Amino acid sequence: MSVPLYEAKAELFRLLGHPVRIRVLELLQQGPRPVRDLLAAIEVEPTGLSQHLAVLRRSGMVVAHRDGSSMVYELAGGDVAELLRAARRLLTQKLSGQSELLSELLQDRVENGTR
Repeated sequence: MSVPLYEAKAELFRLLGHPVRIRVLELLQQGPRPVRDLLAAIEVEPTGLSQHLAVLRRSGMVVAHRDGSSMVYELAGGDVAELLRAARRLLTQKLSGQSELLSELLQDRVENGTR
């Protein structure tokens, strides 16, 4: 039995719902990285990073290859990078709206002499 599209999308977003996985994907947007570089950039135990990388690899978001004794990870394709860029645009719009609201509240406080 196939999974409805909305459930498959929900599973994708659950997969992306961990800060370490998002950070790994952001770092890999800059190009392939060995695990040691990822560990240096992310405050997580090696076993934890390994588990997150395994989840990302099984999902097809990243691919890995061996370079000597190092495992090197990279994004599986441009769609992952585009998804991260879209998330950044959405957050920028959201925070911009909040900034405008804060400015209005501060201006109102000054004009009305309230704290």
